[in-house]
Amino acid sequence: AQAPAQAPAPAQAAALLEEAADLLVLHRDFAAAVEKCEAGCDSLAAGPGPGHGPERCDSAEVKCSLCVVGIQALAEMNCWREVLSWVLQYYHVPEHLPPKVLELCILLYSKVGEPQVMLEVGSSWLRDQTNKSLSEYSSLLELYLLQVLLPLGRFEGAEELVCGCDVLDSEQQLAFLGTIGKSRCQWSQQEELRSATEEQHDTAAGSVLGALSQKLLTMLTLLRRALRSMSSHFYLLPYKKMLLATFLLYLVVVRLDPASPTSLPFIYKLVQLFRQAWAAVLSPIQRPAIRE
Repeated sequence: AQAPAQAPAPAQAAALLEEAADLLVLHRDFAAAVEKCEAGCDSLAAGPGPGHGPERCDSAEVKCSLCVVGIQALAEMNCWREVLSWVLQYYHVPEHLPPKVLELCILLYSKVGEPQVMLEVGSSWLRDQTNKSLSEYSSLLELYLLQVLLPLGRFEGAEELVCGCDVLDSEQQLAFLGTIGKSRCQWSQQEELRSATEEQHDTAAGSVLGALSQKLLTMLTLLRRALRSMSSHFYLLPYKKMLLATFLLYLVVVRLDPASPTSLPFIYKLVQLFRQAWAAVLSPIQRPAIRE
């Protein structure tokens, strides 16, 4: 018996697309949704090349829809860094990206604060002559300006892109150039405000450092005076008692066990000697020399 014919690639991919959409929306199983999208795109690539007319159009639409669902699933998993490379493995070059996929990528990377990722991709797509004939071209050009070039401060590149675009009429060009001019003024004002804020921070930091330096100098001066005053009283210390206390400290710490009862008399004498030495340091009264 003859084996049943396999379903055409577009139909098989469409079935996988439906499963991927259910996994994304209903079951919230994003990893499984990405797998279904990959299987659908692989089936389109492995199947017989689409012919002309409705079959080719269906394949392109299904592939685009699979990529849209896959992008949304990757974004839900916080894998947005992989989105562009994931899409390009099926379209190979930026110029071949469908308008819907390019729009979704621009919005995604703009939302996560990484518009520079789409800088070269968007420029390549917009400069392609085939894409200029698409009805979505003007809206994608505006999106690229507002979400990529202007947030990055690429005003000269934006003006060159608008002025060199033969798809736009003079009224559209003037409108885009006006938008670029407003954005440039806002950018300049923000830069001036940022510079003024940094100068204020530097001035405040300098004032704080100056105050700290002055306090440090004052403390060092007082410390030097205190040391000089203490040095003038060092000769009043009972040196022999200090040496005896040091020796007893050595015995207690090194030779004796402080927890042993036999060490208690030595510790008591040590404490008494240190009290006498400390009183001698604090009191500037001269004491009579101790005879041998």
